[in-house]
Amino acid sequence: MEWTRREFITSVSAAALATAFPLGRALAQTGSGANTRDRVILCNEDSNTLSVIDPNNNTVATTINLTSFDEDPRPPFRLATGGVTPTHAAMVTKPLYHGAINIHGAAPSPDNKLLACTGRGTSNVYLIDLETMKVIGNTPNPQTGDQTNAEHLTSGVLVGREPHEPTFSRNGKEIWVAVRGENRIATLDTAAAIKESRGAASGALRLYVNCLNGPAQAWFSADGKLAYVISQKASQIEVFETNVDRDGFSRPKRRALLDIKNQDPFGFTPFEKTTPDGKELWLSHKLADSLSAWSVVPEPRLLDTIPLGKMARPNHVEFVQNGKGKVVYASRARVDDGGPGDVASSQIAIIDRSGAAGSRKVVGTFFTRGREAHGLWTNPENTLLYVAHEQDELPNTPNAGQTVCSAFDVSDPFKPGFVAQIPLGELVLPSGKLRNKKSINLVYVRPGARSQTA
Repeated sequence: MEWTRREFITSVSAAALATAFPLGRALAQTGSGANTRDRVILCNEDSNTLSVIDPNNNTVATTINLTSFDEDPRPPFRLATGGVTPTHAAMVTKPLYHGAINIHGAAPSPDNKLLACTGRGTSNVYLIDLETMKVIGNTPNPQTGDQTNAEHLTSGVLVGREPHEPTFSRNGKEIWVAVRGENRIATLDTAAAIKESRGAASGALRLYVNCLNGPAQAWFSADGKLAYVISQKASQIEVFETNVDRDGFSRPKRRALLDIKNQDPFGFTPFEKTTPDGKELWLSHKLADSLSAWSVVPEPRLLDTIPLGKMARPNHVEFVQNGKGKVVYASRARVDDGGPGDVASSQIAIIDRSGAAGSRKVVGTFFTRGREAHGLWTNPENTLLYVAHEQDELPNTPNAGQTVCSAFDVSDPFKPGFVAQIPLGELVLPSGKLRNKKSINLVYVRPGARSQTA
């Protein structure tokens, strides 16, 4: 691959990584657990970039630029102004900056060919072509040259104040975006959203669905007939019947509103996901330091409440099921002393999911080798797990000052084996470097294959 200057990422070499981590070398040489087309994508909220990792060698292949820095050779369009690089926070508040602000949520389409990601601060959704790793709708920069970026960033699709998580419908026809600041779900026509991202007035926004206060995410039942909406402001779960028409578009109707004060007295449930068999819905209750599991039916019933420990602060959950076991992993934002090499790190809780409902509990934990663990995603074979982190790596460690992604061999789900700590490096712009930082969502994609949203 020939990188342009704008796409070049500083990172450790594959050879150095293989030397340091023999298992990482084995994966790179044999392709065990990873397809050559596989990629791991992280949303970097502070830098407004997407880091793209090749799991075959566990290095950063490229960084997708969602900023508008260096679209013009003059201040205040440049990352470096007058020879001084201001803070990123100062740059994104410039009146002429039109790039993304606070890239946060992400989800792949059912066929893993399209990624939707949200700009919390820009109130919009950007679409990424997962086969080319290009932003859909970018146009050639008319001021292109050695001192400017080659592309002008699309405006994406405007959805409303504080979009948190996007989710594709099971048939891929729609993208449901939880608009956390407006108490509603923005329902987009996927095909029209692609056109609108390219500048056409196509009416991508089909409708708004009024819902509970502070919606954080919507997730669908396996058959696509039900949508479950959670909240970061209310101790509730809202259930909608999607009523999909002959063209594959929804006509949502509320079915139930559940009170979950016993599980989440603080009203702060940021993440949900159904199990691979589609029978259970698992929620993370961040301020309650716990998870809960519910039956996937029109009026869900509680199956489990699982405490994770004081100040665990769970973010995401992920499911791994293979020949050696069936587990739920939960990322804990808390940073604990006593990690590998006596370096403080977050941990992942391991819940044995093979037990009967009502009896499941945490059976172990493992250190992530990064701080404030957030997004989790496994490969289709359920043998590799990747973990995103919000904070930078601790000083006096090999990747000091870097936000890192961690990879684990989960062939035995109860005994995860450390594979690699991957520094995310920097996006090199014509006027200077922009460090990739504060990773939130993480997805593992295999373009053309069935995704977890299918």
